[in-house]
Amino acid sequence: MLGDALRSLGVTETCVADILLAASEACGNAVRHGGPANRYEVGAAIGNGRCELRVMDGGLGLTTIPQHYPPPDMEHGRGILIMQSVVDEITFDVTPGRGTTVHLKKTLTWDDPTPTTQTETPKVLATV
Repeated sequence: MLGDALRSLGVTETCVADILLAASEACGNAVRHGGPANRYEVGAAIGNGRCELRVMDGGLGLTTIPQHYPPPDMEHGRGILIMQSVVDEITFDVTPGRGTTVHLKKTLTWDDPTPTTQTETPKVLATV
């Protein structure tokens, strides 16, 4: 749904791919670390030339953020670093024992930039 909304606004495919990759990594982390029910919530807003995502889980809360990629033979541990490489801003709200909220923000790039597209007020797409 998010990819279709971005494409319908004329966002470049490279930018859409970056946002969807970051969202996928955040959701994967929420499933992996989000608690016994593996439940999480995703919210997205597009406006003012940006896309903002929020992924919330109910896990124990993130404890550390990796500073470098793990060795190639490790299966996990790259998600946060991948997100950092494809979005402009990533922040975490952690409530120990109650979960983590990942905030992802990316400035949009346009196939055909127009002032109207870039200055719209934010629109919340959905919270799932």
